[in-house]
Parts: sequence; C-alpha cells; structure tokens
Amino acid sequence: MEPVEPLPQDRAAEPLTEYVQRVTRRVRAFDRRRPLVWDLLLTGFWVLAALIDAAGGWRNVAHDPDVPAALVLALSLALTVPLLWRRTHPGAALLVSMPAALVSSWSGAALQAALLQLLLVHHIALRLPLRTLWWAVALVTAPTCVAVARYGDSAGSWNQQLGSHLLSVGVAVLIGVTVRTRRDYTEVLEDRARRLETERDQQLRLAAAAERARIAREMHDIIGHNLSVITGLADGGRYAAAKSPERAAQALDAIGTTSRQALGELRRLLDVLRDEDRTDRAELAPQPALTDLDRLLTGVRGAGLPVRTTVQGRATLPEGRQLTVYRVIQEALTNTLKHAGPDATAHIDLSYEAGGAVALTVTDTGRGGPPPAASEGRGLPGMRERTSLYGGTLEAGPRPRPERGWRVHLRLPEESAQ
Repeated sequence: MEPVEPLPQDRAAEPLTEYVQRVTRRVRAFDRRRPLVWDLLLTGFWVLAALIDAAGGWRNVAHDPDVPAALVLALSLALTVPLLWRRTHPGAALLVSMPAALVSSWSGAALQAALLQLLLVHHIALRLPLRTLWWAVALVTAPTCVAVARYGDSAGSWNQQLGSHLLSVGVAVLIGVTVRTRRDYTEVLEDRARRLETERDQQLRLAAAAERARIAREMHDIIGHNLSVITGLADGGRYAAAKSPERAAQALDAIGTTSRQALGELRRLLDVLRDEDRTDRAELAPQPALTDLDRLLTGVRGAGLPVRTTVQGRATLPEGRQLTVYRVIQEALTNTLKHAGPDATAHIDLSYEAGGAVALTVTDTGRGGPPPAASEGRGLPGMRERTSLYGGTLEAGPRPRPERGWRVHLRLPEESAQ
C-alpha cells in the first residue's frame, strides 16, 4: 500500500509573526548591503507624492491659493530631496529644508511636504546626540510660528496650531528615542553574549590546557619512574649475567613486572584521552597512596638503589595529599636513579605533624649538583605544581658542603591553614 501524502491543511502552517520577522530580516539585510537603494526608493516616493500635490491639491489647505506654481514646485523639491540624506546627515538635511519650510509658511502655500521634516526629526532622535533635539524641535516649530504670526486666526486658533504641531513633533521624537533605546539595548545584549561566548571559549581552552598539563604530569611520573627502574634493573642484570645467571633472571622478571605495570597505567591514561565514554571505567584504577609506598621502594631497591625510611608520627591524610607526597617521593627517587651515579644511597624522612601538616625530606649520597637538563624536564615543576595545590613549599637542591648528594624537602601546612 502506497503512503498517503499529507493534505496541505494537515501541514503545520507557519505562524504569521515568524513570517513577518523573516521578511523583516531579509529587508534589513538587503538594506545593510545596499543602503542607497532604499534611500532612493523612499525619497523618490515622497518626491512623487509632493509633485502630485503641487499639481493643484495644495490649494485645498493653502492660506493663499495664488502662490505661483513655479514656487510651489521648487518648494516641493526642496522639502523632499534632502530626505536622501536623512540617515547619514539628518541634521544637515533639516537645515537644508528649513528655508523652504519658512517660505512655504510665509507665502501661504502651507505645503503638506513640510510635514516630512518630522521624519528628519525622527532620525535626529535616532542617530544624533539627544541634546541636538532642542534646536531641531525649535527649527521645525519656527514655520508654524511664522504661519500663526502672518495669517492669524484665518488658519485656526494659534494654540490649536501650535498644540497639534508640538504633538506631532513629540510623537516623532518619542518613536525615535524608543527605537534608539531598543537598538542600544539589543547591541548591549549582543556584545554581552559575544563576551560571554569568548569567556566560555577561553575557559574551555584553559580547562583543556590544565587537563593536558595534568595528564603530562601523570605520564611523566609514571613512565619516567618506571623507565628509570627498568634501566637500573637492566644495568644490574647485565653485570650479574656473567657471574650469577639466577640474579640476571630475577632482574629480567622484575623488568617484565615493572614494564607491565607501566603499560597498564599508560593505557588507563590513553583510555581517558581516547574515549569519553570509558572515563568512568578508567577511573576505577585508584591513584597511588602512601600505602603503596612499600611497592615503590621495592622496585627502586630492585633497580640497585638502597633506600632507608624514617617515619615519625601517624596520621590519616586525604587522598590528594597522599598522592602529592607519593609523587614527590617517586620523582626524587627517579632523579636519584638517573643522576646520582653508582653506589648512591637514599634516605626518606617522613614526619606527620599536628593538624594534618606533613614534612618530607628525601636525600641521597650521589654526585650532587643540578640534574642534567633540569630546566627542560617536568620533574621539579611538576612537584612544585602539586605542592602549590595545597599551599605547601618545596625546596630542591644540592646538600650543603661537606655533604654530597641531593636534597628535596616538602612541607604541606595544616588543612585549616590553606
């Protein structure tokens, strides 16, 4: 069975307001592209209307119907042609048309085209500083005052003429001010929307940069440490291969374990980057804590670096603080494996103070001096970034003479002092 086409009356009709808005937007877009076309059309319409009135209709309302036709024609053109500049130079257009309006009132022609000055007043209220309205209203009122002074009550009572004229001027001004207020308010809203959009984009870029920095820091801590351990195990296994094959096999087993652990953690980080839907699953792997310190030290000792630990006090730290302390120890020991040289030893002194404060000192007996290319790496900057998150301080540098080696000192203040 073939599908039945819906009848025209079954289709949702476009609302009239949306149709009008769409047409209005198109007209405004065309006017922005070709403003002269619209100005010529509007001016041509009023010129044509004024010329038709000058053919004889003006005598129906004139104070003096015997005004020469040539003068009426010239006045009609002088009152309508300046409308071409109503949007670009409304004040100048009003000044140009003023002599014709005064002559029209003085001669008694009282041309209806003089009412087009209200359109110029509207554009002055719309585009020029509002203080300009005072002299604009005074100018357009002058011809009415001239007609009242010259012809008196023959054209009606003076208060009726002035009242109706001022009312017309007030309506033109009010419309201009209203449209101007709405336009300015719309521009403010659009500018605010643009700024909010820009700020939103900036926040997204900052968040993305912070996330990249966090991931780079995590990858440095994980991969850098594990590769250093693997390098130490490989060097030890090479020396042990000739004398003790069993020790070499143990070194190879440790290399495999360490590399698999590093590979697993790397995959977890890459999962977060690759697929947002898998973020929850990736986060199931917990971040290391101080309870994992023994495993870290076992790997370091297996790589050939003797490490002693001293712990003073006891406290339960939040996960974020534990991760910071753990990563600082990890980075310090990694640098020792890389730069301290053979026969170096390390000592970890961890002290839990009152109120949740923590003091950590990691020292080694290596060659001392700054690590090679320290400014190019992320080790020390990463430790300082982690420490600053909790308002702590980090000092790293060679141990004072005559001692040899490197010293890293971390202190995290009380949680309430942050």
